[in-house]
Amino acid sequence: MSFTAQHVPGQQAENVIDVHGLTKKFGDKTVVDDFSIKVPKGAIYGFLGPNGSGKTTTIRMMCGLLKPDSGGGTALGFDIVTQSREIKARIGYMTQRFSLYEDLTVTENLAFVARLHEISDVAGVVAKALGEYELEPRKNQLAGQLSGGWKQRMALAAASLHEPQLLLLDEPTAGVDPKARRDFWERIRGRADAGVSVLVSTHYMDEAVQCDFITFIAYGKKLIDAPAAEIPRAVGLVTWRIEGAHLHDVYRRLSGTPGVDQIARFGAALHVSGRDQAKLEQALAPFRGQPDLEITPAKTGLEEAFIYLMGGAEDNFRT
Repeated sequence: MSFTAQHVPGQQAENVIDVHGLTKKFGDKTVVDDFSIKVPKGAIYGFLGPNGSGKTTTIRMMCGLLKPDSGGGTALGFDIVTQSREIKARIGYMTQRFSLYEDLTVTENLAFVARLHEISDVAGVVAKALGEYELEPRKNQLAGQLSGGWKQRMALAAASLHEPQLLLLDEPTAGVDPKARRDFWERIRGRADAGVSVLVSTHYMDEAVQCDFITFIAYGKKLIDAPAAEIPRAVGLVTWRIEGAHLHDVYRRLSGTPGVDQIARFGAALHVSGRDQAKLEQALAPFRGQPDLEITPAKTGLEEAFIYLMGGAEDNFRT
């Protein structure tokens, strides 16, 4: 199953990334298979997929951090294979696991990263970052003593010290509380509004909806690439919501019924989806009019689309 919906902005946008045919193997397993994408300047581009789907490997190849076995293209105007050094100097990378020094203070960590980037005014840049990211009260605290949310904030500050044109964020909010997650996304949106392009690897649906564009990746293959708001329409699912008593029995009776391509539990309701509206209506007909059930139309969301797309994906590590 593959969908090739492409984004068509109202105005022609400058592409900061334009790659094609990227393929990567580890041993006899293809972890990224013939991946192509264009990323417009100032966009927040989400790479959504389950753990082990190849999201991080894909992003690293797109930005010259990992050499593909085949394929190529450009990032920030530089060739991802032959000019990786130039690309690396212009990107900020926030890894999934906290990668700064826990036995150094916040200030010491930021100063260390600033020197790595050969920033001339280290003290001035660090002071600016401490203020911008509200780290000033914690500047003398050891990084290892920070909560997950504050570690995340410091890591983002460190990745942004040299004012990169492109930010790579690998599962950036894993293990942090909802408030810290919201604060993080407000800061990311601010960077994008300033013209910084952002690539985000995630498997959280509530993060995916923050992105301008989304690419679904499963087992090394791109399933769809489109503006976030267009993905449910591109997949083409019609969805109905069923509430009431004995939903387990309803689930059992609808599962496998012609016209029902997907049925999933969402809290105290069932979401029943299908691509053939007439057949779906026929499948639901026996349940309409039952006094203990309420059937209402529902807007197909990213989660329904993701579950549907994953249902047709083939595991590249299955033997």
